Amino acid sequence: MITEEDIFTAVALRYPEWADAPYISAKAKGSVAKRLVEIADENNVPVVENAEMANVLSIQNVGSLIPESTYSAIATIFAFIIKLDEENS
Repeated sequence: MITEEDIFTAVALRYPEWADAPYISAKAKGSVAKRLVEIADENNVPVVENAEMANVLSIQNVGSLIPESTYSAIATIFAFIIKLDEENS
């Protein structure tokens, strides 16, 4: 039997100034994915829940740039995070 925990997916992105696009810095499924989110929370790293995007990105390799087809959606997520940071400063 497949549980919700088995299909839970987490993907971490980084977008340093020198990069051409955000890249996948970590990814996990199941209980390891839940721990990845916990670590992000413990370190005040913003977490955005988007299961569809996580599934799309999870098929990419760690270290690879996000697919060009996801640029718009990821840009929206990064803009949301930047706005939250500005509001909380």
